[in-house]
Formats: sequence, structure tokens, C-alpha cells
Amino acid sequence: MIIPAGTPQTSLLRVLFLGLSTFASFALDQLEMEVSTGFNKLEAVEGEEVVLPAWYTLPREESSSQPWEVPLLFWYLEHEGKDLKQVLSYINGVVSSNPRVSLVHSVSTRNVSLRLEALQEEDSGTYRCSVNVQDDGSTTMYHGSKSIELKVLVPPAPPSCSFQGVPYVGTNVTLNCKSPRSKPTAQYQWEKLAPSPQVFFGPALDAIRGSLKLTNLSTSMSGVYVCKAQNRVGFTRCNVTLEVMTGSKAAVVAGAVVGTLVGLVLLAGLVLLYQRRNKTLEELANDIKEDAIAPRTLPWTKGSDTISKNGTLSSVTSARALRPPKAVPPRPGTFTPTPSVSSQALSSPRLPRTDGPPPQPVSLAPGGVSSSSLSRMGAVPVMVPAQSQAGSLV
Repeated sequence: MIIPAGTPQTSLLRVLFLGLSTFASFALDQLEMEVSTGFNKLEAVEGEEVVLPAWYTLPREESSSQPWEVPLLFWYLEHEGKDLKQVLSYINGVVSSNPRVSLVHSVSTRNVSLRLEALQEEDSGTYRCSVNVQDDGSTTMYHGSKSIELKVLVPPAPPSCSFQGVPYVGTNVTLNCKSPRSKPTAQYQWEKLAPSPQVFFGPALDAIRGSLKLTNLSTSMSGVYVCKAQNRVGFTRCNVTLEVMTGSKAAVVAGAVVGTLVGLVLLAGLVLLYQRRNKTLEELANDIKEDAIAPRTLPWTKGSDTISKNGTLSSVTSARALRPPKAVPPRPGTFTPTPSVSSQALSSPRLPRTDGPPPQPVSLAPGGVSSSSLSRMGAVPVMVPAQSQAGSLV
């Protein structure tokens, strides 16, 4: 009967197997597990693959090209301070394994070597292979186990290069280089490229921290500086350009920086002022709209603006025009001008329509002056045109 991996029966077999392994020295005959010389501790590079070589033989057995037994096989991974983690099992001819894990050969060859592909740093640890075999036709159980230590190495990740300080003549700067990931820890080396190549060593260079101190700078120290981060399995680089400035150039750069900052501050101030001005204008407009009083409508009389039957527009009169003008008595010896026809026509009040006799001529002499007195004074008599009933001049 085949028992698939992950079922309660499989878990029970694991418990029994671990119990048998604990008391193997008392109840089981030892199985000869072998590992190639020098392969008890292995190192591999992240991203590559590795084979953990292991095989077994039965004691007191002649060599056979076709073994008859079907073993019970387990591979475990043990991290320091953690429980065992099963990575592969072979039970009743069925293989169950984690991704990237497989057997190199068929179990019938008694070669139980394990292959790990696309290695990751967390694959590091101690791998233990345990095999149980029962003799055919007997109750003898053979058991054996072997451990192989694997260490996955990580080449340095691309570092970042930078410098601290202001690079002008006579000052000091520090170049920094750091790789975010490396196993084992990366070592750092700084060098300056052509036209004046140079390799740096301690004490100016800190190979562990990746820093390089340059003191008393001169213009000849300008150029491209390259940092190389390396360990036993790889290396990577980064670079930084250093331009040593003279005092005048440094002052120009500093002035440009300060000018830029001042310009930004002024621009920000203008923007704030503009926004505040717009806000003030909006608030003032709102206040005017709220406090303004609507203009009064002048009362017009019902018949103040009419159109005659023949289509002519009569003169517009107001209540003020209907009042008779106050006569001012002339001073002795002065001449009072006679109003013109146009002024009288514009200021003549509209007379109400009546069915009585036609209106009498109105004396043009102000203040009760007689016509004979006006003639002596040199006044010219003027005829005032009459008004029709509709208010138009005739």
C-alpha cells in the first residue's frame, strides 16, 4: 500500500522513525552510511546548485548489482537553535520533497545523494540523511544516518559610493563605500583612475568599513575614484567623481547655492503674498456685496411719459418741473434776459387735459414787470408755442 505524503499515516511513520533512530544503537544493526572524503562540509554560491553525496551498504553482504530492499529514507535540515525541517522523504516508493530539492539517483542503487537547486542564503545549515532497511525474510532492521554541513555564500551586492565634506583646496574629505549584502563580509579597496592612477592602503583606507580619507586636497587629486567590494565568491564596483575646487571657484559655488536658496525663499514669499492679496480682495468684495443698499426707484407719475397718437414723444416732466418758479424781483437798473424758446419748451410743464376754454397767454415778464417797461428796456417780444393735448409742441 502506498501512503501519500502529508497524511496522518506519514506523520505516524515519522514519529516511529525518529523513535527508532533514538534507540538505534540498542535495537538495530548499524547501516554503513558513507560520504565522500572531504564532503562533510560544503560551500556553494547563492543561485547555483549543489549535490550532497551519500550512499549506504548493508553489513556482511556480498556486492549485488540489483539490491532487493526498499528503504525508508528521510533528509532533514537543521538550523542552529531550531527544530528539524524535513526536505525530502521516500516511503514505499513515493518521493515527497520541497521545491528545488530532488534525489540524484534511483534509491534502488543505494545512492541517496540529494540535489539542491537555485540556492538561497537560508538553505545554509546541517543536512542529515537517515535510512532504515529491513532484511528480506527476517526481522532484522538496519539503520544508518549521516550529516553534511552546507554553507551558502553570497557575493557582494552592488555598493553605493559617496563622499563627505566640501572638496576645495586645503580641506579634507572622506570617501565612503558600502555593500548592503555579502556573505562572508566584503572587503573594500579604493583606487584612483587615470590620468594619475593610484591605489590606496591603510591608514588612509579602512578596508572593513570601506572609507578612504583624503587630507590637504589639491587640484591634482581631482578625478574618478573606484571602490571594489569583494569576498571569496565575487566582487562588484561603484565610483564617485571628485573635483577639487580653488578658493574662488568654491566661493562661486557657495554664492550660487546661497543665491538659489534666497531666490527660492523670495519666490515662496511672492506666492504667499499673491495668495493673501487675492484672499483679501475676495473678502472685501463679499463685504461690499453684503453691506450695499439697493438704489431707490424714482417715483414716476402715471402719465409722465406718453406717446402721442401721431407717434411723437412728449417731454418728460417731474414733480419738480410742475412747481411754478419763484420770481426774483430784479434790482433797479438791471436787465433780466428773456428765456429762449428751447429752454421754455424743455421746462414747460405738461398741462392736464380739460374740457374748458383754451388757456390764456402767460406773461413772460418776471416779477410782474409790464410789457411797456420791457419795451423801453429793449426786450424783444417772443411768441411761446402752444402745447397740444398730448403734450407735443404745436
